[in-house]
Amino acid sequence: MKKYTLAAFSILMVLLTSCKASKEASSGGNLFGATWELEYISGPRIAFEGLYPNKKPQITFDQKETKVFGNNGCNGYSAPYTLSGKSLTFGEPGPSTMMFCDGGGEQQFLQQMKKITSYSIDKDGKLNLIQGDVPMMRFKKVSKQ
Repeated sequence: MKKYTLAAFSILMVLLTSCKASKEASSGGNLFGATWELEYISGPRIAFEGLYPNKKPQITFDQKETKVFGNNGCNGYSAPYTLSGKSLTFGEPGPSTMMFCDGGGEQQFLQQMKKITSYSIDKDGKLNLIQGDVPMMRFKKVSKQ
């Protein structure tokens, strides 16, 4: 009888854990409640530090408003997003300020955002924004909200 009780308890724990993981995946999991800072962007032939000499782009997901906001290395921006499981797309990002930006990274960042089709959070806790099956931008968590 003891073996059956232990087996039933083990199965119940596995089911509860998998339900929680599934719920986190469908709701964005660790995507929310943090500010993410860009540490890699695919495409430009200019060194990362040259693209963003003064400030690295940041992104924060607002789950309630279904918008992202942050800075693109110079100016602020916000954009709507659509999230379904791991599928992620962004609407047209709009700047909230209009300063001249050194390095040219601002446009690179905004153009890449429009191409994103999904996301993943890797084993190191890094946020990868993906186009097709290629990671185009990688962010590290810099603060919790």
